[in-house]
Amino acid sequence: MECTGVIMDQYIIAASSTPADLVPVVMAVHHLLNRLPVTARSRDQPGIRIEEGRVVDDRYTGPVLEAAIVENAVKKEVPVSGPYRGVPVVVAPVRDGSGAAIGAIGVVDITGIFDLATLMEHHSAILQQVCGKDPCPLPSESVSARR
Repeated sequence: MECTGVIMDQYIIAASSTPADLVPVVMAVHHLLNRLPVTARSRDQPGIRIEEGRVVDDRYTGPVLEAAIVENAVKKEVPVSGPYRGVPVVVAPVRDGSGAAIGAIGVVDITGIFDLATLMEHHSAILQQVCGKDPCPLPSESVSARR
């Protein structure tokens, strides 16, 4: 999606903002985050999904974007459906002057991908698969050392 060519000296995000209205601001966020996938929508209109420097969906909505608007709260979740199924995301509401949610912006949560507790849980499971127990035996305790 390209900007319409209308020269504007300001951008206004509103509850009724269209996908085209969101492109300039959301594209800037996308580039600020080193081109991480970014999604956004207004309260009353579907929004956009930006990946790899371009708008890949200009009628986008998702359950976490919708929940952030309805609950007027930051959401950190792993969606169970849609293009980001199984990938941690964080979505924040865009609020008006009175604090009401008029839209939401979301990004892939790279901090959620590297959750230390989950990493340790996986590490333990891998050691159990490789060694048969956790922790793995010291070299002097291995079967080959006993022969």
